[in-house]
Amino acid sequence: MTTALPTTIPHGRTARRLEWRFLPPHIRAEVEARIGGPVTEAVSQTGGFTPGFASVLTCADGSRHFVKAASTIAQRMFADAYREEARKQELLPDGVPAPRMRWIHDADDWVVLGFEHVDGRAPRRPWVADELDAASRMAIAIAEQLTPAPTGVDRAVDEFASWPALWDRVDRPRAADCRALADQYAEVVDGDTLVHQDIRDDNLLIRPDGSAVVCDWNWPVRGADWLDSLLLLIGPRGDGLDVEAHIAGHPLLARVDPEHVDIVIALVLGTFAASAAQPVPPTSPFLRQVQAWQRDVLHDWLAERRGWARQ
Repeated sequence: MTTALPTTIPHGRTARRLEWRFLPPHIRAEVEARIGGPVTEAVSQTGGFTPGFASVLTCADGSRHFVKAASTIAQRMFADAYREEARKQELLPDGVPAPRMRWIHDADDWVVLGFEHVDGRAPRRPWVADELDAASRMAIAIAEQLTPAPTGVDRAVDEFASWPALWDRVDRPRAADCRALADQYAEVVDGDTLVHQDIRDDNLLIRPDGSAVVCDWNWPVRGADWLDSLLLLIGPRGDGLDVEAHIAGHPLLARVDPEHVDIVIALVLGTFAASAAQPVPPTSPFLRQVQAWQRDVLHDWLAERRGWARQ
């Protein structure tokens, strides 16, 4: 088993979110009209890194619903992200292991999204092997169901075009070597699969039957079918699981040229290294800490794979 990288990140409690009682009365009324009755309980979802409203709402009839909301005035960036999420959700065919969006309200200075409620919880942290296996099976299923990718999403080649140059802003050991790897990304990430590209514990739910679903489809791209399966491994690797053994037995990753895996690790490492050095946003106090941890996990992983001295 790989040595875990210690962290003090309060997993599952990283978001500062707007609470139900602080939504404007007209928005609360709109939500209750959409979900079919008065809200008797609102449980805020505290994972993630955005300040938008995100709660499981229980109605008087006992039904439960998941609702997200952001002000187009006070939280414009997040409201725009919710609009984009709504657009991308509509591209997902039936059967994809993701909560279905039921409705959107985009008026009155608010963007509000209503989703089906999924009975589930975030994966345990530190990661455990059976939940990684469940998430991995889900990523494999997504790759199969979403190939070919639906129209209306950007290519990974284009989306990641600016990432190699981020290494020019990073003072890290082996930065030049990492930049040389990242520069080779284009042919490696290209493909015709809809890639979620943000599969991590706070975007996953483990259901009572042990299966997994993935939420927050804000930024999918069209790329190689194995990308989600690889990116999923960052957290488990940092928590000490043997992801190399996982790769060796994986139906998608086992057939990928190891050099191509290193290229993607170097590419993503550069984004976390550059992002972690930015000021801490007041709306997300743990964001830079998480990015720094992921940076260190990826750097250690890449050094091990390349035979570099760990620094």
